[in-house]
Amino acid sequence: MQQEWIQKYFKGDLIIWMITFLFFCISILAVYSATSSLAYRQMSGNTEYYLFKHMFLLLCSIVAMFLVHNIDYRYLQGLAKIGLWISFPLLIITWQYGIKINEASRWIKIPFLGKTFQPSDIAQIALLIVIAHSVYKYHKYQQNLFQVLTKIFFWITAIVGAIALTNLSCALLLFVSCLIILFIGKIPFKRIFFFSFLCLMVGGVLIQFGQRKKTAFNRIKRFVSQEYTYQSVQSFMALATGGIYGKGMGKSVQRNFLPYPYADFIYAIIIEEYGLLGGFLVLLLYCMLLYRALYIMEKVTCLFGALLVGGIAFFITLQALINMAVTVGLLPVTGLNLPLISMGGTSLLFTAISLGVVLSVSRGYTNQHFSSSSVHYNYRKPSSAAHE
Repeated sequence: MQQEWIQKYFKGDLIIWMITFLFFCISILAVYSATSSLAYRQMSGNTEYYLFKHMFLLLCSIVAMFLVHNIDYRYLQGLAKIGLWISFPLLIITWQYGIKINEASRWIKIPFLGKTFQPSDIAQIALLIVIAHSVYKYHKYQQNLFQVLTKIFFWITAIVGAIALTNLSCALLLFVSCLIILFIGKIPFKRIFFFSFLCLMVGGVLIQFGQRKKTAFNRIKRFVSQEYTYQSVQSFMALATGGIYGKGMGKSVQRNFLPYPYADFIYAIIIEEYGLLGGFLVLLLYCMLLYRALYIMEKVTCLFGALLVGGIAFFITLQALINMAVTVGLLPVTGLNLPLISMGGTSLLFTAISLGVVLSVSRGYTNQHFSSSSVHYNYRKPSSAAHE
């Protein structure tokens, strides 16, 4: 009876559902520990203030994920185009008039509600959907490759460039994810390289007007010269004292010294309290999420769905790997949070929506009970000179 209820309401890939719920459970534990001291100081001893706020956001994210996974993903490309046209001017407005935190204007206040959100979260998922659909149309309708790539170049330059004005690391992550979609879609590599070069040239010009240019270069310079920042030093201390098994739940010390321990460096808190075993479990879950996405790509018959799943899965996984690499000192500080675990508003919500899209695609093969044999796409040969 319980299994029938789960299959009736939670459609799509059940393993991804399970991985997501595990992430949310880890998030609740980690955020509560990372924010309890801060809440005690700022909320008159109410150590659960940020926990309840975060749990409400998690609940909203689950609801959004559930609603999206019931929508046929083929209808999302129309909404994504609208999202791009809306998000681009919002990104420019945010750059000029947004709420500034740490010398970067990434948030904009919603009129009358008093709440803030990041327009970049809307732009990211909308751009991935539009590019995936453009590559799909190129193969299905035998469109001219140059025209398709021109359209893709326009949107990548506009959206990624606008995000780079306030958040360079996020812009680079989105840019790489877009290139992965083109690569999976079997766009000729020389074309990808050429248009990537053009995008980087335009991006280099836009960075000169960005808010984080000086900060980004200083972080890279310090990383190369091994002059670790205050955040990195405190993170290393958390890693060193965590050991193999950790100090135990809620016993973190570095949460009192790490800036934003509930966001950028929450992975350090996890390792400090749960040790290398806890850190490895988190890494394993992200790898399982990517593996399951690749499995869905192999099974689903629609190229658009396969590209969507690949782009979203690589975007989430790469962000997680970058965050963890920063925590352990393998990359300079970026400001990217740990997806599905760090405390956040629209970032957490739209990551859940992205997974809802993946689940919507996965319904295509779970409902039809495909066999274990691979289902291949009917790509046309990209070497046709007539279409290049």
